[in-house]
Amino acid sequence: MTLGGLHMTTQDESALGTGVLGADALAAANINPVTGLATDYLNHFNEVVMLMEMLPDMPDCAGDVLDWQPLDYCGHFRQSAFKDKDLAILAYAAAPRAVRAHLETLILQIDNAVIEAQDRLRAGSDEATCRAVASLATEEIKPLIAAASGTIHGREEGEDDFADETAQAGIDALFG
Repeated sequence: MTLGGLHMTTQDESALGTGVLGADALAAANINPVTGLATDYLNHFNEVVMLMEMLPDMPDCAGDVLDWQPLDYCGHFRQSAFKDKDLAILAYAAAPRAVRAHLETLILQIDNAVIEAQDRLRAGSDEATCRAVASLATEEIKPLIAAASGTIHGREEGEDDFADETAQAGIDALFG
């Protein structure tokens, strides 16, 4: 089978770490070799959040926020200029089911929050609405994007990042 010039065997299609989905190839393409996911997908959300946060100072950005549409992971890569988009789509299909499900749950929450903001803007883009939408972006959507990023990087929500010796040294210094 060939996908975007990538020649794959049945084994390649299903297993991260083998064939075209080898760890080195994934890492070189900015795809996490353990989760099979790429942070490039989050650009789809970061752009609309940036626009939402600009609304109090630039209410004319409301039209751009309203133009935003939900786009799933593979759909994003299909229409992106990401150099290794075919590899990203293939790796997503090979990603652990639980990781994909967790990411998709977070994406659904982000999509719903942006749609809620769009609904508010459709009712009017007055100063109070623009501030409320900017606040929604900062207080609700950004933390969801951070959680999605953690999933892409192989960290579950609420998982401690204290395994790093530098972080532990800082904690030890605090408590003497």
